[in-house]
Amino acid sequence: MNLTVLAASGRTGAELVRQALRRGHTVTAIARDAARIAVADSPALRKAAADVNDAGSIAAVVDPDSVVLSALGTDRAGVLTAGAKAVIAARPRHIIWLGAYGTGRSAEAAGEAAKSLGAMLGDRLADKVQADESVLAARGTVFHACLLGEGPESQNRRTVGLADAPPLDFSEKISRATVAAAMLDEADTSRFYGAVAVPLSA
Repeated sequence: MNLTVLAASGRTGAELVRQALRRGHTVTAIARDAARIAVADSPALRKAAADVNDAGSIAAVVDPDSVVLSALGTDRAGVLTAGAKAVIAARPRHIIWLGAYGTGRSAEAAGEAAKSLGAMLGDRLADKVQADESVLAARGTVFHACLLGEGPESQNRRTVGLADAPPLDFSEKISRATVAAAMLDEADTSRFYGAVAVPLSA
């Protein structure tokens, strides 16, 4: 399968690229600076420079037959919404987007802890929610992950819908490797078109 990974120079994006290559996929890895993509070269890997604030640059490197997996994150409001619009405009086959558990549609399932998460995000909260909603309206899948950490992929991992999601617990983290594996499972066999999916370690 032809996959495109957005924000491939970040830790989660790089993990997506590495796991996708191990699964035998062809991967286009996108970052503002392609030289910062810390994944070993492979005949199945193409590294490309593009900026989500320039929709034309994204369209130029996204194959319409590909599945886009986004690990885009930011400390500035507006970047996620711009990224979602740019990816949707490129018209890929499917979009799998990484969001945050406790925001937007998952706020109710997350419980009381979602309120403090919203306070921490400030003006970035509305940006996250808008980006998620844009992707969902385009029939993409949005993964709402809890706090991300390092470590190996959980062998007991599973992915659930919002109806089966547990309350948010800030003391628990989920590894980037586990989240990447869950997102790639969705690319391989889509179960959550137009819906929020929650990756869990157990």
